[in-house]
Amino acid sequence: MNVYIQLLKSEPIIKRLSIIQLISYFGAWFSNIAIYTLLLEMNVSASVIAFVAMLHFLAGVFQAPFSGPIIDSFKPKRLMLFIILIEMFATFALIFINSVNDLRMLYLLIFIKMAGASFYFTTEMSLLPKLLEAQKLQKANEMHSIIWSLSYTLGMSIGGFVVYIFGIKLAFLIDSMMFFSAYILLLTLKIEIGVIHTHENFLQMMQGTFAYLKKEKLALQLMILHAFVGLTAFDALVALMVDKYYAGLLATSLALGLLHSFRALGLVLGPIVLSKYLKHKVVVYVFMAQGVAVSIWAFVMSNFYLSLLSSILVGFFTTTLWSYTYTLLQKNIDAKYYGRIVAYNDMLFLSSAALTSFMIGFLATHNISLETITLLMAGGFVVGGFYFVWILKSNRLEEIGYNLNKEKDDI
Repeated sequence: MNVYIQLLKSEPIIKRLSIIQLISYFGAWFSNIAIYTLLLEMNVSASVIAFVAMLHFLAGVFQAPFSGPIIDSFKPKRLMLFIILIEMFATFALIFINSVNDLRMLYLLIFIKMAGASFYFTTEMSLLPKLLEAQKLQKANEMHSIIWSLSYTLGMSIGGFVVYIFGIKLAFLIDSMMFFSAYILLLTLKIEIGVIHTHENFLQMMQGTFAYLKKEKLALQLMILHAFVGLTAFDALVALMVDKYYAGLLATSLALGLLHSFRALGLVLGPIVLSKYLKHKVVVYVFMAQGVAVSIWAFVMSNFYLSLLSSILVGFFTTTLWSYTYTLLQKNIDAKYYGRIVAYNDMLFLSSAALTSFMIGFLATHNISLETITLLMAGGFVVGGFYFVWILKSNRLEEIGYNLNKEKDDI
């Protein structure tokens, strides 16, 4: 943990961006509990819940082909400020959703909100390699994941209690105010990053990206590897678990908040424990361990308390897989293509997450048990592990480097 603190002390821009992440992510997950609580109170079908979960990821898929060239053409701070405003207004408008008749408006607002969130994320992740060298970049990615997990934990748990005590509307209002405070913090941050001018138009930039991926097959392989982490899109599954198994045990918002909070605890602990041991071959076993953890969850999910405990294990390996595979891609692409490749990588990742959410709803509505669905997801991580083995045999990949003593000296 001291390594992350030293990184924040030595990199003031990263420190401010991290604070902005913490605030905006907290607000996003805070209102997410309100959205799923609202849906369950409307007594919507499993397919509607799965569709809403899918929308959270699908929005990023549709905007990714356009966001990459835009990111590579404009200064990041201007883009990020504009995106935060879009997220703020879309979130505030959720206050006016009251019944099943407003579902189309809910879909639209979620789509806009999450497209903005994905655009912001892609912009920031393409900015980090321009600010940090490889050693610090990996730690920044890990820290980003920890911040996401911490925000997820606090947002889901506190959100569940606030929704239970004060209601859904207040959660949406607090969320919009979170975005406003993030906007003010970013507005006063000085980021001196120029734009690499390519003299290409929008279409040429897109065509150039595809040509680059066709030539650099490793980049595409690493994008597919990262997409396996999209199988951790458990939101729809958790909502259906609460509705099926725990509805009579405690309030919906509290059950949702606790389950997500315990999983997020694992998300925070994972990189802290695992990071100093990681090498390519070790990550293969992390993929396998993720599959085992999800399998255990499947067998105990009908018991609320055992499900809480297994949720920690499910989250434990996820952050490491996300940050490690992301950094591998960042290290193996040309700086000229950062924005575009990261955008397409996010599109592939979000497509995986959206498809996972869709299949959860589809299988659940066709009388496939939640336990069976969860076991199928577990098998996907095992496949991901073997795929990484194939990548390692087909390419010469340098280790990212996890020497913590050297890291401290570098920082």
